[in-house]
Amino acid sequence: MASRRLLDIYDHDRTFTAMRYVYPVVSRRAGGVSVGINLNTNNACNWHCVYCQVPGLVRGKAPPVDVHVLGAELHGFLKDALQGDFMVRHVPADARRISDIALSGNGEPSSAAEFAEVIDLAAASLQQYGLAQSALVRVITNGSLVDQPQARAGFERLGVCRGEAWFKLDGGRRSDIQQVNGVDLDPQAIARRLALCASLCSTWVQTCALRFDGLSLLQDGLDDYLRILDAAGMERLRGVLLYGPARKSMQPEASRVSCLADDELQAIAERLREKGLTVHVSP
Repeated sequence: MASRRLLDIYDHDRTFTAMRYVYPVVSRRAGGVSVGINLNTNNACNWHCVYCQVPGLVRGKAPPVDVHVLGAELHGFLKDALQGDFMVRHVPADARRISDIALSGNGEPSSAAEFAEVIDLAAASLQQYGLAQSALVRVITNGSLVDQPQARAGFERLGVCRGEAWFKLDGGRRSDIQQVNGVDLDPQAIARRLALCASLCSTWVQTCALRFDGLSLLQDGLDDYLRILDAAGMERLRGVLLYGPARKSMQPEASRVSCLADDELQAIAERLREKGLTVHVSP
């Protein structure tokens, strides 16, 4: 590896191992080492979230993925992590376990033509290295493509391998979604996609609660947010992963983004729990 520095929750450097697709992070939400797979090596996404940590973010979809190279990188990293000294050299003692293989990276992973194939590869890798019972395949997604055949096939594969999706929902009002995520979406369309995702695979809602221009949009529009979850079918969802922007945004709007206080996050969580939802909070 290129350095001896320790990973931490504030350092999600995609170039840490100098590999094209695979990068390790210490994940506060996954609770250990998350083996990231970056399919969007061109820094392209169909959304533009104001808190995104990707430098040079552009609109678009993932480029063609060399699955052979990705597979070699993944196997090489898992071998070093499990049989070599990577964990000792680069991971704090309390996080030295593989918690997942996560398709996340620098854009929407389900935009890749090879999305389903990569999920199969990740699941096979967990099986090969004896991790199938202790780690998951996860997809960190904005959910916007789940109803398209290419992406839907991947989420179906995710369900087959007992993985899970983390489906992004940062607000309930159309104007809030447009402001935070840079897309104009009908909340009811989001609810339909969320319901579809939950029918295909185990699904958590992941929500970044923040202040934008000093306003707490999620708090102000919480009733609308709950209406989306209700329309999707709360009973179908695993719960909500509620978090704040722990790392600095690399977008032009960075100066307009700030964190909520811990008690504000907890107040939102309590409202969600009152609806019977499981909520995990990561300030």
